[in-house]
Amino acid sequence: QVQFVESGGGLVQPGGSLRLSCAVSVSMFHSTIMAWYRQAPGKQRELIVSIQPGGGSNYADSVKGRFTGSKDNAKKMLYLEMNNVNPEDTAVYYCNRRIRPEYWGQGTQVTVSS
Repeated sequence: QVQFVESGGGLVQPGGSLRLSCAVSVSMFHSTIMAWYRQAPGKQRELIVSIQPGGGSNYADSVKGRFTGSKDNAKKMLYLEMNNVNPEDTAVYYCNRRIRPEYWGQGTQVTVSS
């Protein structure tokens, strides 16, 4: 059964940091390109980080230099380290496959506000 369970969101002040986690139940996790997405209020869901099977990552310009995606193949976990956040980062954050994402989880809400 394919399943994604995101956690770690919350309220954070501008300039602060947050670490999101995602427990993944998907076959061939170690060889699947995974990703983090986010959906801000009134906007479409957008791809922000792609994580290659070997661990390398690609970032959207909006988060490059501030966010770091990583994975633990043994634990089937994804992580998103968020630094120097700003109010534009307020969104619900999701993890999923990079290619043909489906079976979306509940996501985890991140709110950046003073």
